[in-house]
Amino acid sequence: MNIRIISIILFYFLLNISCINKQTGIMKEEIVFHPIGVVHSSYNPDTGAPRQGILKPDEEASIEIFKPFQKALQTLDEFEYILVFFHFDQVESWESIVKPPGSTDEHEFGLFATRSPKRPNPIGFSLVKLDRIEKGVLYIRGIDAFEGTPVLDIKPYLPSIDCVESSINWYVEKELGHRDEDFIDDPEFYR
Repeated sequence: MNIRIISIILFYFLLNISCINKQTGIMKEEIVFHPIGVVHSSYNPDTGAPRQGILKPDEEASIEIFKPFQKALQTLDEFEYILVFFHFDQVESWESIVKPPGSTDEHEFGLFATRSPKRPNPIGFSLVKLDRIEKGVLYIRGIDAFEGTPVLDIKPYLPSIDCVESSINWYVEKELGHRDEDFIDDPEFYR
């Protein structure tokens, strides 16, 4: 992990240590996000979605950015790929141990070792191809979010800092079966 990121996390923790509930060990303050836009895609809980959007790179979708945030799109169209962060608003629960779709009985994972949408804070992200921006609408390809999914943030993909070569991660991904299913079409998986 980058030293700069670790420093920021440590600084944030030290600033907020007084906000931690002594009985539960959980921070008392509430964190609130407001959507900046909404995804328009052909996916829904009944049809399912790709395990990761990159597995369906030609699937077209769009992101409607709400009016107050449209000025923030300036120069985003210079980038070919962007990161889209969103709220899994269809998720109703989470569990500490999960079995990814299609995995065998021996493939159980701690939730944080997966990309499952069923999380305590159901935040997802996709690396998508940005085709164009017109009147506050981003025309994209390769997203794995449902129609109507609230978008929380957008950032440019920067290869110099977002791409890390790790033979260990490649090995673990392959050996533990994170590539078992390309498309998740079980509505119960999202609930």
